[in-house]
Parts: sequence; C-alpha cells; structure tokens
Amino acid sequence: MASVLYDSIEALSRDKGIDPQIVVSAVEDAIALATRKYYKTQENMRAELDKDTGEIRAYVYKTVVENEEQIEDQLNQIALPQARELAPDVEVGGEIRYYKPTDVLGRIAAQMAKQVIFQKVREAERDTVFNEYAHRVGEVLTAMVKRLELQDVIFDIGKAEARMPRREQSRLEQFAVGERVRVVLLRVDRVARGPQVIVSRAAPELVQNLFQSEVPEIYDGTVMIRAIAREAGERTKIAVISRDKDVDPVGACVGMKGMRVQSIIRELRGEKIDIIEFSEEITTFAEKALQPAKVSRVSIADLTDKQLEVIVDDTQLSLAIGKKGQNVRLAAKLLGWKIDIKSEEEKRQEVEQQMQAMAVASATPIEQVGELGESIIQKLVAAGITTVEGLADMTPEQLEEVPGIGEKTLEKISVAVRHYFGQYEPGEERPASAEATAAHADAASSEEEVDALTQDLVQGGDEPSTTDGTGPISDELAAERIEELTESGPALDTEGAKSLVPGRQDTSAILAGHETNPEVARDEAVVEGNAEEVREEALGEKKVDEGTGA
Repeated sequence: MASVLYDSIEALSRDKGIDPQIVVSAVEDAIALATRKYYKTQENMRAELDKDTGEIRAYVYKTVVENEEQIEDQLNQIALPQARELAPDVEVGGEIRYYKPTDVLGRIAAQMAKQVIFQKVREAERDTVFNEYAHRVGEVLTAMVKRLELQDVIFDIGKAEARMPRREQSRLEQFAVGERVRVVLLRVDRVARGPQVIVSRAAPELVQNLFQSEVPEIYDGTVMIRAIAREAGERTKIAVISRDKDVDPVGACVGMKGMRVQSIIRELRGEKIDIIEFSEEITTFAEKALQPAKVSRVSIADLTDKQLEVIVDDTQLSLAIGKKGQNVRLAAKLLGWKIDIKSEEEKRQEVEQQMQAMAVASATPIEQVGELGESIIQKLVAAGITTVEGLADMTPEQLEEVPGIGEKTLEKISVAVRHYFGQYEPGEERPASAEATAAHADAASSEEEVDALTQDLVQGGDEPSTTDGTGPISDELAAERIEELTESGPALDTEGAKSLVPGRQDTSAILAGHETNPEVARDEAVVEGNAEEVREEALGEKKVDEGTGA
C-alpha cells in the first residue's frame, strides 16, 4: 500500500500534468541537498523514497577502486580491500553506502528542500507545456478568458495558460472572464516568466482558419487562399484563386447574400474584409488589390526592387490611398511590392518637369552669341539669363527691366539673337562664317537634288546621263534641271563639263565647233544627236532641241 506522501506526489503530478517519477526525483534531490547542507560535507550524497512507508533515507556513497594508488578523490573513492571489510561481495566499480540520519534535519533544511522541489516541478511543467504546444504553432485554438492582467489577457487553453499581449489584440475587441474565443497559437516561449504560450487575435492565420471553416470550397481545396494582408480591427484583404474554372472564387467566399463572409465579420467584431481574385499578372493584381478605387494604369517602375507606379484619376486618389494610407498599405503587403500612387495631374507635372530638365540640359550658353560682347553678357548673366533660348523667349519689356539695358543695347541684343539663329534682313551682310555655312547647306541641298533627278532619269533600265547633259535622256525637265545645277550642257558652249568617254552619242565637241546655218535650221532639227524631221503644224516652225542652239 502506498504511503500518504507518495499519494500526495501522484495528486500533484496529475494536477500539473507531469510524470510522478519527476516529482519523486525532485523530492529525493531536495532531501539529499538539505542533508549535505546540514552535515556540511562535500561528499557525494543521494536520497531515496520508500513508496510503501514514505520514509526518505539519505546516504553518502563512495566508488570502489582496485587499490589506494588509484584513488584520486579521498572523499568519494575507496580502495577495494577497505571496501570488502564493509561489504565482502563488493567489486571494483561498485559503491559503498554510508547512511545518514535525516530525523535531525530542522526547519531551515526543510524550507530548502521545499524550494528545490518547487523549482524542479516548475521546470518539469514548462518542459511538458513546450513539448505539448511547440509543434502546434499557427494552429487555431479555442480558449477561455481566465483573467485580465493590465493590458494582457490570460487564457486557459487546457493543459496550460496562454497570454495575449496588447499588440496581438484587435482594437475593436473587449473580453470578459469566462468568455470563449478562437485564438492563434503564435509561439511558445520556453524561458518566459509566467505563461509561456503566446496567442493572438491579430494574426492573418485567424482569418484564414475562419474562411476554411465557413467556405467548403476552401476546405476541400477547390478555392485557394494565395495571400492575406491584415490590420486587425480595421480591414483585411484576402486574395483567392479557383482551381475549377466553373467556380467563382470571390462568390464562393462571399456566399449567398453574403452569409459566409458576414459570419466571419461577426467573429472579428465588425472588421472589414475585401475579397480579391488573385492574378499572376502583377499589374492586373495591383488594380484589383487597390479596390474599391478605380485605377487608370499600372506600370512596373523597378523590377529589381519590386516597385510599381499606379496612376489614378484625380477624384480617385484619396480613395486609392485610403484612410491614413491603409488601402495602399494593405495592397502593397498583399502584393509584396512597393506601390507609388500618383494622380493624373501629378504625373503630368512630373513629365513636364522632366521635359524642362531635358530642355535645360540641351540649352545653349549665352556666351555662344559672339555679337553680344562681354559687357552685355555679364549684365544678362547677372540678371539670371544664362541661355540663348531663355534670352530669345524674353520680351523687350522684360529685357528693359535688366539693369544697364537701354534702347540701343536692346536693339543690339535683338539683332545678335536674330543673327545667331541665321535670320538676316535684306541689306545686312552675313559674316564669313555664316556665308560659308549657308554655301555648305546650299551645296548639300544641290547634291541631294542632283541625286534625286538622276534616279528619275534611270527608267526601264536606261543608263544615266553624262555629266555634260548629253546621252540617252528620257526626262527632258529633269535633264534641264541637272544642266542648270551642274553648269553643263550645250548652252554653255565649250565651258561645260567634258565627257570622260566621248563616243557616238557624245556630240558636245562637234556642236561646239559647228556654225549654225539659219536656213538649214529652219528646215531641219537635230534631236539628241539623231537627224529626224520634227514638224509642228501648230507652231508653223521647226525647233532644234537638245544638242544644238535654240
């Protein structure tokens, strides 16, 4: 029959949820420590509890070694010959026990034993709680409010107490002792003083568990929850996607007449919930995440840093940002991207500023206008006018406000700017550099025109005309224009460009030495080097075309 002491140990073990042997070991260790303190010895000491009688005996034990030469600790070791005098059957490695009386222990020793027992029991209890709940982190538990401690709430979760700090509570919630609520097991703190299980009502996992309980499609995996962003007591955004094309994920979560989502809102004490359909396309997902605001366009500003630029109408800006930035903050948390929201007007101003910056970068310094002179340039720079473009945009009235700028100076500035942009009035002489620039431009224009006309002459596989205007020409107007540009042709007599390869079709040398007979000219015509009669009844006379003088 078990003793009264052992029955008490078993009752304590059941109450704390720990193994009775742990409590027995704690009692034995406490008695051994108290006995050592009482006898003021450093010898190894143990205690043992007799379950039947409830008697606790303490004893000193020494380890048996082969001979005295092997003794390293005189207090805790004994040679084999000496040990056999006390116990003939002992062997090397065995123990010799010396029992100490425990009935002489006083109140101080008992108090010390009590503290050791309580400490051992607490450690065992904490290990039991840790092993029970450590692997259940993230699980939703049903807990009962046990007591309120300042801003923390202490719950009874069955085998242990749990604590919910203020930061893990919803601001909409108030708790009463004895109330049952669902909480999320957040973590198990092994070294914490007091309750070591931390629970939360603000974690997103609570919303996820509530949807799994209320929506069968989520429970069976037809609809999946891809992301949750929550600010407890304010608003939650949840992104869902359907594996079945015939199942609407948003409609399944809302339920008929909103019954499903309303049940979850009641459990969360009125917290708003936005249900959004998930999209793999980040820009489309961003548009939906910013609901109820209507988004004009979304663009990826920086792919590396995951940053989006969202443009909304001016009337939608405040709605997109939300109260104290809540809507855009939750959307960014849901997407995992940074979101920069701008109105249409802000974007337009930004583009204008960029254009102005580009214009300033390409502006011409005012020092490039050589006709102004150093004194005028200094006055203009002192007035903040540093570019030619800025000077050209100013009105005469604005220039007259500049210190040191009078009518004559104003006229000089106007002429200098006009000349800088290549605008000269009749009678004004161009500087040599300006004339050279204009001549170069005219020459380039003429070369381009000659190339174009030459291409026009080459039709149907014909060869282009020679440089002096002779040859097989199929377009008379183009040929005449080429002669004018290249200063060649029969009208220039022998001063025109000479043919590089004279031949049958090259008549420039013959015509240069030919004297025109007026009578023959009236009767005959030489056209492109071929003798062919060309009679024109309407004019009543004959003409001599290319290759002869008119």
